[in-house]
Parts: sequence; C-alpha cells; structure tokens
Amino acid sequence: MDDGSALQPVTEGPEDDAVFPADLLSERDRRILAFERQWWKYAGAKEQAIRELFDMSATRYYQLLNILIDRPEALECDPMLVKRLRRMRSQRQRRRAERRFGIRP
Repeated sequence: MDDGSALQPVTEGPEDDAVFPADLLSERDRRILAFERQWWKYAGAKEQAIRELFDMSATRYYQLLNILIDRPEALECDPMLVKRLRRMRSQRQRRRAERRFGIRP
C-alpha cells in the first residue's frame, strides 16, 4: 500500500543548533520521527534504509535522533513514540553501565 508518503533523502548536514531550531520541528525532524515509527516496513537493515533515505551514516542519524527525542517539540508531536524511544535509550544506558561495572541482574 503506497499512500504517497515515501521519505525522501536528506542531504544537508549543518551543526546541531541549526538542525534543530529552538522554536519548532523541521521537516527532517518530522521525517526522522516518521521513520522511527515505521522503519520496520523497509526491507533490509535499518542502517541501509537510513543511508538511502537520509543520506547520512547511522552514527550521525542516531546522534540527531537522540537530540531530537530530548526536545519538548518532539514530545508534543508524537508523545508515545518519543517516550518509547527515551525508555529504550535509558534501558540501553543501564545495560551498558551494568556491564561496565560488572553488575549482574
């Protein structure tokens, strides 16, 4: 089913302050959130889809995503998604800390 909402590649690469202006979400911000909502629909690896759709490395994408999900505008735009992404990030950070300090669950 194609509803005409296909994501287009993003080619700009400015610094984080310019990427995420303080007042509202940019088109790329909204596309990143949309991708996170539905990335599993794309065939192949998520990293490959990121490269094709956003024309950036997966590392840069995740840096931008982490900045984005900390913004109140993103929470207002899609609260369930942003809360889920924040929760997943916290779980990963907790697991890394546990491994680093040798804590067993």
